[in-house]
Amino acid sequence: MSTQSSSVSTNNSQALLKGEGMLKQKQTASPFMKNLKIRSIRLAILVSFIIIWETVSGRLVDKFWISSPIDIVSTLYKWATSGDLFFHLSITLQETFIGFFLGAFGGIFVGFILGRWAFAAQVLDPFITAIYSLPKIALAPLFILWFGIGIEMKIIFAGMIVFFLVFFNTYAGVKDVDDDLLDDIRLMGANKRQIMLKVILPSAMTWVFVGLKLSVPYALVGAVVGEIVASNKGIGFLIQYSAGNFDTAGTFAALTILIIVSVSLNATLSILESKLLRWKKTNSV
Repeated sequence: MSTQSSSVSTNNSQALLKGEGMLKQKQTASPFMKNLKIRSIRLAILVSFIIIWETVSGRLVDKFWISSPIDIVSTLYKWATSGDLFFHLSITLQETFIGFFLGAFGGIFVGFILGRWAFAAQVLDPFITAIYSLPKIALAPLFILWFGIGIEMKIIFAGMIVFFLVFFNTYAGVKDVDDDLLDDIRLMGANKRQIMLKVILPSAMTWVFVGLKLSVPYALVGAVVGEIVASNKGIGFLIQYSAGNFDTAGTFAALTILIIVSVSLNATLSILESKLLRWKKTNSV
């Protein structure tokens, strides 16, 4: 009897271990298959859009209005072989990166200070809101008067746009910290430095990354708008030059470059976010 009971117990344990192994394998495979499915659908949508675009162009709609994917690729190849693509792209990326980092640093710094200093936040709130409510494109001529038409103007213009987006998200993240949690950690004897590093900073990081991801395309927009308004180099200049010569393929080619750069920067930030915020359980997209 004891031998049979031991045999049954062993079989049950083996079955349980096997079931747990299959469950872990299924849980591991499930996110991979989900991501593969999402990426496949995205690729199918993109390919279908390009095929429809190429089919419609020149047949149902004049190429002058929408160009065609083949003409756009041909223009990109011509720019790449002549060196124009890399020259203008390097200028725009330089303006975007420097403006982004300056604006992000300023937004995070000021957001943390005002998030913890309620009196200063109340005093400065109407001034910050007034400046933020101004249409940014309307400030471009003023920036030209102040900083000229060089690369400095585009950097400052992009940095200003990034600053407000990152600032408001950082400020909201700092204010969103649970007061009960702060009281508990103070009762445990934590000093201001420990509260900032152990509670406020980790809590606000999610908001900070939301602001950073939102501001990436706007940093690019700021640099490009500055180039369109006053510049003879950069992707914005290519857009203005192509549009001025009624070159639809050139205009779409420059816009395609901007899309690729923006998506690449956002993907880089997403990877960085997943590395720095491993403690946070998020739904994978």
